[in-house]
Amino acid sequence: MRGMPKDAEKNPDADKLSELRDMEAKVRRLRDTRNNLRDQGKAMAQKRNAVQDQYKEHREKLDIMKAELDAIHAERNAHRAKRDAINQQLRDLFSQVKGRRGEHGEKKSATAEYSHLISQINTLEEKFQTTSSSTKKEKETMEQIKRMKRRADELEPEVAKFEMVSVDLSNLDEAIATLKAESDDAHNLFVDALKRADEKWAEYKEGLDHRNFLKAEGDRHHTESVEFHEKANGVHEKIEQMMVDVNKARDELNMARQERESWIVDHNKAVKAEMKTGAESDEVADMLVQSLLSDGELVFGGVGKDDGAKTQKRKSGSSKKKNMRRMGPIRRR
Repeated sequence: MRGMPKDAEKNPDADKLSELRDMEAKVRRLRDTRNNLRDQGKAMAQKRNAVQDQYKEHREKLDIMKAELDAIHAERNAHRAKRDAINQQLRDLFSQVKGRRGEHGEKKSATAEYSHLISQINTLEEKFQTTSSSTKKEKETMEQIKRMKRRADELEPEVAKFEMVSVDLSNLDEAIATLKAESDDAHNLFVDALKRADEKWAEYKEGLDHRNFLKAEGDRHHTESVEFHEKANGVHEKIEQMMVDVNKARDELNMARQERESWIVDHNKAVKAEMKTGAESDEVADMLVQSLLSDGELVFGGVGKDDGAKTQKRKSGSSKKKNMRRMGPIRRR
């Protein structure tokens, strides 16, 4: 406004408005920081999910490798068990051939006793069929053969349970050679299975290491994702706290602005009321109506009845149209 001092022209809310803008700028920066932290948290979560998908796929491969390794171990154990059983069978035959008893005076094993009985039975039967002897002697031989066969029948189930390779026990040398060959084959198969198990285990161990790496990477990405989100939540709390002050400052500015606007409206109304003409004033109109009702005449702009007559005479020569001129504004005295 012209003629007003510079202090009057200054915005009375300039300081509060500047403070509010500073707070709003800080809130915007905090929001950018919060959103950036959330984006980083989401990125870490995506990496975690990708690694976990790899982990699941790799674990399925490991399950297949483990099943293959278990199968090789079972094969290895079977070959070892067969080799050990054949070796035990060989030891029994060696004991029979050497005619030795078991350790600590124990009886021969079932296999050794069974093979010895079979050998004796075959010898007696051949002798019975090829030689002549007395009836009594033949009867005794037949009884002896029957007893041996009964004992062999008793031993046969136990021998069958431990016998890995069926051999002709009547020919011990051939039986031993057969068992040695079978034992060597079982041992070679055992060694081959052992090598394959070691190779498969090395592959499986490498897979386990990679599985552990994937798990550690997934856990690391998950931890980082959680940390970013926690930081974002902390910044969000600061934003909420600052928004309380921001909203309070906004409310104070709005209230001050509304108060000034209200004062200006009231002031303008008062000025406008003071500047009204008689024709625009409701009070003047009411006064004229009262004068007309009481005196039967109106006074406009301070002109009386006599003055009106003189004026009428001066203007008697004028045309009637000029007497119809418009009435001027009503002025308050």
